[in-house]
Amino acid sequence: MKLIGILFLTGVLTQAAALVGDAKAGAALFDSQKCNTCHSVRGQGGTSATDLATRTARGESPVEMAALMWNHAPQMFGAIEKAGITRPSLSPQQAADLFTFFFASRYFDQPGDAGRGRTLFVSKGCNECHNLTSSNPSGGKPVMHWQSVADPIELARQMWNHAPQMHEAMGQKKITPPQLSAREMNDLIVYLQNLPQTRNLPTEFAPASPETGEKLFQVKGCADCHQGANSLANKATFRTLADLAAAMWNHSSQMKQLQPELRPEEMKRLIGYAWSLQFSVTGGDAGRGQKVFSEKGCIGCHPQGAPPLPPRDPFTMVSALWTHGGKMQAMAGEKKIAWPHLETAQMADLLAYLAKK
Repeated sequence: MKLIGILFLTGVLTQAAALVGDAKAGAALFDSQKCNTCHSVRGQGGTSATDLATRTARGESPVEMAALMWNHAPQMFGAIEKAGITRPSLSPQQAADLFTFFFASRYFDQPGDAGRGRTLFVSKGCNECHNLTSSNPSGGKPVMHWQSVADPIELARQMWNHAPQMHEAMGQKKITPPQLSAREMNDLIVYLQNLPQTRNLPTEFAPASPETGEKLFQVKGCADCHQGANSLANKATFRTLADLAAAMWNHSSQMKQLQPELRPEEMKRLIGYAWSLQFSVTGGDAGRGQKVFSEKGCIGCHPQGAPPLPPRDPFTMVSALWTHGGKMQAMAGEKKIAWPHLETAQMADLLAYLAKK
């Protein structure tokens, strides 16, 4: 599963420097580095920390992930030492893989409710055309055969391609095509994914290169309407898997022209492009970052103003934290410097400052 790990240098998305994360590699890393000693995902793993697949949404970007991991580091280091585990070291690529794994595991989605999802399936009229286990007289495919419920990109593609037919069928039944909020979509997905026939489907999330997606965005004519105030860069299209599916469903009913049918690889490319745009961090300022560097005590160990090889993006920051965190913690203790707490904005500013070194 590929996912674009976006690097933030000065608050502007830098496509040329993008890392490509791999959710499968992230899952394997999560196990091999013993993260599962404390943390679990979908009930698999330790119980001393909250299940990462069910907790309230936190950290929707690599910068936020870097800040969260930085602030949590003293607790993590203490737990690792107590458990007698060798402290892992992470490369920037591995940090990107972990971010991808967390995203695919729905770490960034609000907890969904299958009961609400079941109610929505009926109230939104989905059951008018789709039975759960058998074919509907109207021709709707039974949900038990929806392999796409485990792959939000494929689910979005199916909903997009079949929206004209669905809208026509709804019109014949005098049903207004429903709009779905991200929360409602999340509840529906949780409900559909937890049916006996679908609950064991492996989770997929594999957007493709944002560069090729941007080219396709032009070729398909999407850019003709999405410009100026309607530019995707100006809209919070989606941050989570539920946001993605809801945005594509709602948009299909708002199209002013015949929407182009999309092949699987085309949807992966378009999602890679649109998804990457959501991670541009505004407000990262090198001047403020220099103040953060000084006020947070970093200058006590780095009097020259930056480490010899400073982290220049969120993933190298996470890598530096895990590789050198123990030494940093020890040096901070010797100098009686408290481990600094960094808000997301401060992390963005700090990275902007370090990127210039």
